[in-house]
Formats: sequence, C-alpha cells, structure tokens
Amino acid sequence: MGGGAVAGGDFEAVLAEKQNLGWRGLFKNGKIIAITCFASLGGVLYGYNQGVFSQVQVMYSFEHRYADTFLKGSEHSVTRGLVTSILELGAFFGSLIAGPLADSFSRKYSIAGWCIVFMTGTAVQAGANYSIACIYAGRFVGGLGVGALSMLVPMFNAELAPPGIRGSLVALQQLAITFGILVSYWIAYGTNYIGGTGAGQSSTAWRLPLSLQLIPAFILAVGICFLPFSPRWLMLRGREEECLSTLAYLRNHPEDHVEVQYEFRALQAERLVEREAAKERYSTDDTNWRTSLKDYKRLFTTKPLLHRLMLGASAQGLQQWTGINAIIYYAPIIFQQVGLEGNTISLLATGVVGIVNFVFTLPAVLFVDNFGRKPMLALGEANMAIAHATVGAIIAVYGGDFPNHKSAGNGAVFMIYWFIVWFAMTWGPLAWVVSAEVFPLDMRAKGMSVSSAVNWIMNFTVAMTTPVMIDNIGYKTYMVFMTFCIVGFIYSVVILPELRGLSLEEVDRIFNDQSGAEDRARRERVAKQIGLDKVAQNVQHKEGTNTVGDAEKGNRPVRSRLREEPESPTSTVI
Repeated sequence: MGGGAVAGGDFEAVLAEKQNLGWRGLFKNGKIIAITCFASLGGVLYGYNQGVFSQVQVMYSFEHRYADTFLKGSEHSVTRGLVTSILELGAFFGSLIAGPLADSFSRKYSIAGWCIVFMTGTAVQAGANYSIACIYAGRFVGGLGVGALSMLVPMFNAELAPPGIRGSLVALQQLAITFGILVSYWIAYGTNYIGGTGAGQSSTAWRLPLSLQLIPAFILAVGICFLPFSPRWLMLRGREEECLSTLAYLRNHPEDHVEVQYEFRALQAERLVEREAAKERYSTDDTNWRTSLKDYKRLFTTKPLLHRLMLGASAQGLQQWTGINAIIYYAPIIFQQVGLEGNTISLLATGVVGIVNFVFTLPAVLFVDNFGRKPMLALGEANMAIAHATVGAIIAVYGGDFPNHKSAGNGAVFMIYWFIVWFAMTWGPLAWVVSAEVFPLDMRAKGMSVSSAVNWIMNFTVAMTTPVMIDNIGYKTYMVFMTFCIVGFIYSVVILPELRGLSLEEVDRIFNDQSGAEDRARRERVAKQIGLDKVAQNVQHKEGTNTVGDAEKGNRPVRSRLREEPESPTSTVI
C-alpha cells in the first residue's frame, strides 16, 4: 500500500484483533450480544418452521383431515412433497425481494414487516379448514417471511457488530436455526398426545405447534422497532449524524472516540467507493437499481467472476443434495421406513435428530476457522456418503422384515444420526463460508445473493422429490444422495481451491482476476480523500496496536483474520 494508507483492509483486522476476535470478544460486547440474540429470533423462527411440519404431517388428526393428500402410495407422493416444499419456493422469492426493500425501508422495519407476513401465513395454516389449499397458501406466504428473515437477520446483526465478532454473530444465526429445529421437534412430540395418538386425537395436536410460532414472531416484530438502525443503512441514506450517534451508542464510547471515528469514516468510505466504482464502470456515480443490475450482468458475463460464482453456487447446491433437508423434513417417515413402528416412536427418534444437530453445530461454529475448508468438507462428504450407503444397504437387505431384524434397524437409525453429526460439523456452516470467501468485496453481496437463491431452489427440489423417491425407488433414494456426496467429495478435493487465510490479492491470483486488487486500490484512494488513514494512525498510536506496516511486512495472521471474516451472508440455510 502506498503512503501508508489504511483502507477497510489491514487496519480493520488490527482493530478486530484489539477488540478480541471471535467468542472471546462476545463477552466484551454485552449490548451487541443482547441486541443480536433478540434479532436472532428470526433464525429460531426459520428453524422451527423447518422442523415442525415434518412432525405435523404424520400426526393422525392431520393425516385423517387431509387423507386424500397424505394417503400412502406413489400417486400421493407428489402432493405430499409439494405441501412440504412450497414453503421453500416462497422463501426463494422472499429472499430475492427482501434486499431492495431493506435498502429502502431499513433493516429493522423490514424485519418487522416480514414478521407480519410470516404470522399471516402461520395463522392461515393453524386455522385451516378441510381444504388442503389453506395449507398450501399458508406455507407459501409463511415461506416468503422465512426467506426474507433468513437474509435480513444476519445482515442486521453483522452491520451492528464491531469487526472482531462479526463472524461469530453469523455463527449465532446458525445456532438459532438449529435451536429452532430442536424446539419444534420436541414441542410437536408433546402435543402429539393431545386427545390420544389414534382416532381420538384432537386437531389441537397439530394446530398448537403451528400456532406457537406466532408468539416469537410477534415479539420480534414489536421489539425490533425499538432497536437501533443499522449504522451502514443510516450512512447509505445520508443520515450521517444519526449514524455517528448510533455507532457511539453501540460501542459504548463518545462520538469523538478514535475507534468510533474510524468506523464512521470507514462507512463514509464504503459509500464513496461504491459511487467511484459505478463511475469507473458505468460512467455514473448514482448507485441505484440500474447499476445493481449491471453488476449482476458482470457477475454472469465476466469469466473470472463467473468462475467464482460457479464455485460459490456449487457449494450451496451440493449442501442441499447431501440430503440434509430430506431428513429434516421427512424424518418421521424415514424412521418408519427403517423399522421404527408407530408415529410416537418415529417422532421421538426425530426429536433426537434435533438434539444431535444442535449439539454438533456448537463445535462447528466455535472452531470453524481453525481448519482448512477443503479437508473438512471432504471429510464430511466421505462420512455422509458412508452413512447413506449403509442405510440404503440395510433397507435393501432387510426392508419389509425389520420386526425380525431389530439390530439392523437400530444400525440404520445410528447411521442417520452419524450423517447429522457430520453435516452439522462441516457442510452446515462451511458452505456459507466458502460462498463468501470466493467473491471480491465489491461483488460479495451480489454473489452471495445468487448463491443463496441456488440454495433455496435446491432446497425446494430436494423437499419436492424426496417423498417421490421414497415411494418409487425405496432404498435407492439413499444411493442418489450418496452419489451427490461423492460429487461433493470430488468438488472439495479437486475443484475447490483452499481459500482459508488468503489475502484478496492471493485469491485474485487463483482466479486470474484483478477485482480484489482494483477494489483495494479504490478503497485506499478514498481513505486518503476523507482522512481515514490519519484516523487509523491515531487509533494505532493511542492503543499501541501493531502498525499496518507490520502487516505489510509479513504479519500474515492479521491479514488472514480479515480474510476469514466474510461479510454477512444474505441467507443462512441449513
């Protein structure tokens, strides 16, 4: 870097190091933790909604009410798949719509508005009459809210957080999702006993777990309105004084504190960089929807960027084709398939899935940056492929005679849990990390948006096809997912470059691209123009941190930590 300028790159890493990176930093930012934990109710809603319907659709009262849809047999597997997957179709559209609206109406008011959309869809499902159309409509509308919240909540949390703990707060969203799945499984297991588990079962057994979603959604819709605006959104709207005061409030420092001043001017620089980039590329400094569309076109038509996009989108698609949501959505049916008799027993086994998923997500989010991406993804795919192959083989040999082969059925159940363990520790969080790391900073949000859309549409496809495959090809369903796990293993070992700890320039070299270097040079010019480099030097002098010169001379851990901390993803999808 010429002239010692400090743009959003190395100095932000130094600042993050001083603030304590990762989970250690969480304990020093109590106010931020309280705000983001509250906002993460959006993640709980998403996870709860994912898990609850797998329980509801096998309850006697629900199946009896909609018997034409939930009768066993291949002729009904398409409608069973659609009534489950239509939520993902709604989420796909919701995630695409939410971004532009969030720029116009703010992150927090958008969250409140989409909570209302979600509650509307939930109310329609919970109050459904004997027409399955109410379930379809309610799940699609609820899906709009789920998709929007899955994008907005991590964005809101990351934009409020100081640099050192942004990555951990993205992980907090992942934990919130798995917690929501866990809670939904056990609530539905309990309500399954209302009125008995057979012909006497009350419709309350399935209406209650659906209705309970309204409580956290209402709390989030009201409570979010009393939280601060995102400082980044305030800057983008030109409300600079309010941006500065909000930053001071969030960091527990006065407005003239050097760290507050640095973050404030860094936000100013970001806005100016966007305008300068638009002027260089499109001969206009007005960053609007037209320039955004041109950026998306660039993403698909520029070979290095398209290469990056294919890697990021492939990670998202392969994550879904591991078969994770086949289990999340249809776990009770799958457990019945491997010999667990009775809805109550299969619901209990499904509840254990929620516990395993949540527990093994904890080490993943704590140590996600301690290991390389490639070996962890490959190890995860290898173990998930073994799990699928084993379950498929057991069903092929003993299917239809599990009452006389209890140990075989138990082995299949164990391997389903084994699959969940490895997904939670590897592809669950790492697919999102990979999708963020492959893109240059100025295209990261748009690249993540497209990658997230791929995740949702593959989520929809898996949810739609799983019951069809189970009814028509039986044990071969697991062989299909095993095949995709093998493809994912090849992707991890052969195709995906290791990006952990690399600087923007090093990533550029991998893709024969100059986007990162151009973006960095642009940020350095803007930093000099607004005096950001001087503010950075003042912070370094006051706090006694390492100089940027040290980072430039080879202090790679500082730069590496910046590289490992992606911007907030537009969605977090299991």
